[in-house]
Amino acid sequence: MRDVCVIGLGLIGGSLLRASAASGRTTWGAAVSEVDADAASRAGYDVTTDVEAALHRAAAADAVVVLAVPLPAVENLLRLVAQHAAHCLLTDVVSVKGPMLDAVRRRAPYTRYVGGHPMTGTAESGWLAGEEALFQGAAWVVGVEEDTDLEAWAEVTRLVLDVGAFAVPLPADSHDEAVARISHLPHLFAAILATVGAQGGPLAMSLAAGSYRDGTRVAGSSPELVRAMTEGNRDALLPIVDEALGRLGAARGSLASTGGLAATINAGHEGALALSAARDAARSGVRISLTAPDARDGLIALGERGGHITSLDEDVAVGEVN
Repeated sequence: MRDVCVIGLGLIGGSLLRASAASGRTTWGAAVSEVDADAASRAGYDVTTDVEAALHRAAAADAVVVLAVPLPAVENLLRLVAQHAAHCLLTDVVSVKGPMLDAVRRRAPYTRYVGGHPMTGTAESGWLAGEEALFQGAAWVVGVEEDTDLEAWAEVTRLVLDVGAFAVPLPADSHDEAVARISHLPHLFAAILATVGAQGGPLAMSLAAGSYRDGTRVAGSSPELVRAMTEGNRDALLPIVDEALGRLGAARGSLASTGGLAATINAGHEGALALSAARDAARSGVRISLTAPDARDGLIALGERGGHITSLDEDVAVGEVN
């Protein structure tokens, strides 16, 4: 198993350091935050605040380097990668893939890059919020582009599987459009709901119950992290915001004219049922040879149909799809 170097030890990076070490891989990490680095070291992990030294070690060991920092910090970090680990296998856990892919191509073009994004987390942040089991049963997008090295893709996918997740092969644009719908727009709605509720003062807050708590939960996330992912996904998020505003406008118009909200509420109920149905749907097995000429197309088709990879058998990716 390839060694793992994790740069950034917040919730996701810290959890990955724990999980990859537990899988039996030689693992080390680096964090700019002395608080996170000290806490990780006290917990028995091989951690430093010297990012350059960690990258030097990764280059010497031919390790996979995982960038686990917010998007605004990526550019400067990639300059260090280009200087100290230019030919390493590189992946990341950044929540936006198009801008990340562009940055790697500009700043670290000689790395073997495969984008990644684990679809899991909590509203907490920092090393102490992490946990070894965070990725168990979670979807983890593993990027596939026209120029993706499939051997590198398989290496990153093995790491994903080793930490308990399943791999969803997708190109950056498909990923960014999907997460704008199911992650970034919900963060914006949560922020707006929390703001509107708070404007009701002590009375509203004293009456707030499950629906308000559920709708505003992620508004408790670090504002800096939420800004990084929503602003970083601007191009994909704007049309989704327009779509949502159109639906809110239609609901407002219907409420004002007829007093009825059936169309909006029924459509939302159907959407919630669609999520349950997707989770409960029977799945069929799929095998994709990574040496086949159309392997990339096959992987992307699997991911875009809602399928995922559950194991790798030499040069064959074994997956499931509805």
